[in-house]
Amino acid sequence: MENEHSNRRLESVFSHRVRAGKRRTYFFDVRKTKGEDFYITLTESTKRFNGEGYERHKIFLYKEDFNRFADGLKETIDHVKTELMPEYDYDEYTRRNQEWEEKRAQEAEEAKKAEEAEKLGDSPVEDTSIETEQSSAEEGTEAEKSTEAEDDLETPIEGSKDQPSPAVETEDDMEW
Repeated sequence: MENEHSNRRLESVFSHRVRAGKRRTYFFDVRKTKGEDFYITLTESTKRFNGEGYERHKIFLYKEDFNRFADGLKETIDHVKTELMPEYDYDEYTRRNQEWEEKRAQEAEEAKKAEEAEKLGDSPVEDTSIETEQSSAEEGTEAEKSTEAEDDLETPIEGSKDQPSPAVETEDDMEW
């Protein structure tokens, strides 16, 4: 009975996942205490470079700290966005993630249609030469964007003494 209660206590009441590149994911989980109270765990999960498992870092946030934590986080982010790096395009990776999600959905839809056609015994013959040429042109554009993003990452931040910040992500982290 006690073990059942402990398992119930560890279950998430709500969970939200934020993917941040190929190797890193953030989890925002609401959990319930024994006293029927709630708290939040913030977890950063990073895939290890050797590919063997994940490294996890957690922060436990209790209801009495919610407002101060949110205010402090907002103030800190706003400071970076307005004072330290106002010229940076903070929506760049949001757009790249949306493009990646759309591409993934399109590929899944195409795979589903191909599977349905195969089940029906249809083998549609279409002229895909134009589509292939367009895809190649689009891929070239994406490669150029990727190269530009990589160049931006290698540019040292003013006052950093040409030392890259440990918080600066690598291109591998940022590809979707």
